[in-house]
Amino acid sequence: MNIIEYISSFFLDFIKILCEMAPFLLLGFFFAGLLYAFVPSKNIERYLNGNPLKSSVLAALFGIPLPLCSCGVIPTGTALYKNGASKGGTVSFLISTPQTGIDSILATFSLMGLPFTIIRPFAALITGVIGGFMTNIVTNKEVEIKSIEKKGKKDKTISEKIQLVFRYGFVDFIQDISKWLIVGVVLAAIISVLIPNNFFELINISPIYQMLAILVVSIPLYICATGSIPLAAMLILKGVSPGAAFVLLMAGPATNAATITMIGRVLGKKSLLIYLSTIIIGAIGFGLLIDYVLPYEWFSEISKNHLYHNHETNLSWWQITSGIILSGLIINGYIRKCIKRNKVNNNKFDMKIIKVEGMTCSHCKSNVENNISKLPFVKNVKVDLVEKTVSVEGEQVEMNKVKEVINSLGYKAE
Repeated sequence: MNIIEYISSFFLDFIKILCEMAPFLLLGFFFAGLLYAFVPSKNIERYLNGNPLKSSVLAALFGIPLPLCSCGVIPTGTALYKNGASKGGTVSFLISTPQTGIDSILATFSLMGLPFTIIRPFAALITGVIGGFMTNIVTNKEVEIKSIEKKGKKDKTISEKIQLVFRYGFVDFIQDISKWLIVGVVLAAIISVLIPNNFFELINISPIYQMLAILVVSIPLYICATGSIPLAAMLILKGVSPGAAFVLLMAGPATNAATITMIGRVLGKKSLLIYLSTIIIGAIGFGLLIDYVLPYEWFSEISKNHLYHNHETNLSWWQITSGIILSGLIINGYIRKCIKRNKVNNNKFDMKIIKVEGMTCSHCKSNVENNISKLPFVKNVKVDLVEKTVSVEGEQVEMNKVKEVINSLGYKAE
């Protein structure tokens, strides 16, 4: 093929993959909004303490359907810990939540079939429970940090919650994952065009070495649970073992350099070691289970047939429509970010501004704003994710206390 044909094939594959995922993603975003509006994290933190096994199981069960990637789960998990959750419950939540979510479960079914759809949340549950239980046992003598006193807040009305469903599901959440979703689809399209089918089978690399190679790449890098799906699906099509592809689905979303740094800072080295060990051993263990124990055709042939079927037929009208809607929502998210970046802030009160490292998404924004607002001298607080700043309004603002709150959440106040 010449360069024009390569480019044409790339865009065609990109559009097909995005449109195939779009209906399931839109449905997932809606459920994500429902969970966010009606099951906020502040209502589950009381279940993440107490009996080591019970708190770990409940934390994993709560975390699996939540639509939080690793950049969003860290501030949420940190807030849970600061407000009373045990270290074990927090680690269980941090392990299970980013691996999957209601949106990624539906998207997994769209590209990879039912077996992967079932085993993905199951693996998240098992690893979350084991990691949380081990953390509770190892750190049971450590002193827990007391929670920050909360101000009473009026509960939202049903009307406000319904508005929050759509605002979060189709605006805030899409802004969080759109970048990494696009990256995943782009990489999948590139692999589809440049790498021949069954390439990895032809070069005959053992599945265990494939898993280790993917694990080395996955741990420090960030890719969200949804964005990892098209990449893993395309790797299977090119001959990577299903178990190795599952390592990407499991370790890619659950770890990255920023996550590792923040867990070590907030929960300590022992908790970090258990967190990493659980994910690494769990990813390899489930990868080997898929390749050598469970029926191989469940994950290889079904996934390949699913991909071939999707790519060899024309897109349906509802896939095309969903793709257009999803693209519009992604574009809307970027437009909103640009408006925020260029908006002039005309506050009539004096304010103090502090630079903060580590804030990456709307969950970070909400977490910082909610906790700083609990300080008695704070009248208003606003986070700017683009500039990485926190603006604090109030009379006689005590910046030392503001910094203490920010640092206690796992961020770095400069």
